[in-house]
Amino acid sequence: MRVTIGQINTTNGDFDGNTARIIRAIEQGKKDNSDLVVLPEACVQGYTSFDWFLDRDVQQCALAPLQKIIDATEGITAIVGTVRPSGLTTGRRLYNSAAVIRNKQLKGFADKTLLPEYDVFDDPRYFQPSPQRHLFTLNNADQELGVAVCEDFWNDKTFWKERLYTNDPADELIELGADVLVSINASPFNKGKMGQRCEMVSHRARTAKVPIVFVNLVGGNDGIIFDGASIVADANGKIIMQAPPFEEFIGTVDLDCDVADKFCLPGDDSETIHDALVLGIRDYASKNKFTRVVIGLSGGIDSAVVAALACEAIGAENVLSVMMPSPFSSRSSIDDSVELGRRLGMPVIEQPISNAYETLREQLKLPQPSAESRTTSALASENLQSRLRGNILMTISNAENRLLLSTGNKSELALGYCTLYGDTNGGLAVIGDVLKTEVYALANHLNKDREIIPKSIIDKRPSAELAPGQFDDQSLPPYDQLDRILRLYFELKATPSEIVETGFEPEFVRDILNRVESPANEFKRRQLPPTLIISRNAIGIGRRRPVTHHYRRERLNC
Repeated sequence: MRVTIGQINTTNGDFDGNTARIIRAIEQGKKDNSDLVVLPEACVQGYTSFDWFLDRDVQQCALAPLQKIIDATEGITAIVGTVRPSGLTTGRRLYNSAAVIRNKQLKGFADKTLLPEYDVFDDPRYFQPSPQRHLFTLNNADQELGVAVCEDFWNDKTFWKERLYTNDPADELIELGADVLVSINASPFNKGKMGQRCEMVSHRARTAKVPIVFVNLVGGNDGIIFDGASIVADANGKIIMQAPPFEEFIGTVDLDCDVADKFCLPGDDSETIHDALVLGIRDYASKNKFTRVVIGLSGGIDSAVVAALACEAIGAENVLSVMMPSPFSSRSSIDDSVELGRRLGMPVIEQPISNAYETLREQLKLPQPSAESRTTSALASENLQSRLRGNILMTISNAENRLLLSTGNKSELALGYCTLYGDTNGGLAVIGDVLKTEVYALANHLNKDREIIPKSIIDKRPSAELAPGQFDDQSLPPYDQLDRILRLYFELKATPSEIVETGFEPEFVRDILNRVESPANEFKRRQLPPTLIISRNAIGIGRRRPVTHHYRRERLNC
């Protein structure tokens, strides 16, 4: 059997654009004399359409775009991800489905059974689970296709140590006699996940002794990034096609070719995080009709990394970086910012805030901030500087129709080391899910071939420069220790006791976790712009906490 995979980049609600991409893949399959072309999950509507799926007009018209796709399938079979009305009077009004189309005829649907509601997923809010499984005959050739929609493929009891569901729809399809198993997916990017998918697909194919066609969505939609990296494995578990990650790809392979694909997935987290963030910036800007961006450049590593990523994503000529020195800005920060702009080829302008800051500080009778004084009025003086910068950046954004990229990292946001309506301003939080130690790793990755980010920026002792002699380590624990705890807590959902067992003092762990969970800090995080997600249980849509609560870690002794 010859199969074409269409790893396409969809936009929520862009029925015409999404359909055109689907048909382009079908036409390529025809040119390649394929028997079958496979497209990702919900690619007609866009998987991350969220509550659009609750609107009755969207529900009623869900299958309308499918007719153009059906008309394009002369001489070929296509499997296309779509949503469709359930026809039920109780329960959810939609199924999440794979439409199976052959030679201009809709042969039926394979509807999703396992509906995830962890991390960024909320399928039960929109979709009705299907209890049924059936096979589809391909081209009267006595070859039976089993079709699984995303999560229905991800519950192999011989691969996963822990499972969320008792039944395994993919295994049921194999038991029914599927000769080929097709899995259509909208599987978001997380660190390390691409390699895990490869192992999972290879294991299932080898164990079941059936070829597997695993097609994944690619592209950024708000903060969720789909990496693609689609996989085809033969009946021996050999990977015979590996689609490149983070880009659209249409390719064809014979399932019995017995030739391993030479393409190798990136094995380094810094490389995949870099590629994911570049795609996330590019798609968020273009899909929201922005051609230009603006960034506040501080002379520190966070803004430098965001600037470099933005230049790569949309072109240096479209990235405006703004230096906004205050009375406490160091000369080296200004010089480093200018040098960074020169190396990247992006325009850098200066908008000092000293006069406005002094005028407002005197008007509001605020003291000058100092590294020693942590009174509320001294902190207000520090925050005033950040908010003045936020105002300047938002005004430029409004006046020039530029997307403002915020530059705060996850370590700072987790502990509330940020200013609401100041450095949290923006239309997209680029590194809001990137720990500070990962930011350094990204900077070194960007410099692997040549020094793009000046070494003086990387070597600099981190400082917000909002008070004389101020440095991050006066307010935050060392980043290498902090990030180890945050990674365990956010990404692995480790308990305080489990974190302590890795070698930390109990009081140190409790202090950090209570700072993370502080209502004041959650209040800040709730108002962040959309954040590009690169890990599990990320700040924002992947992690849900109340602002108002009285939870404290020392009270949880059970």
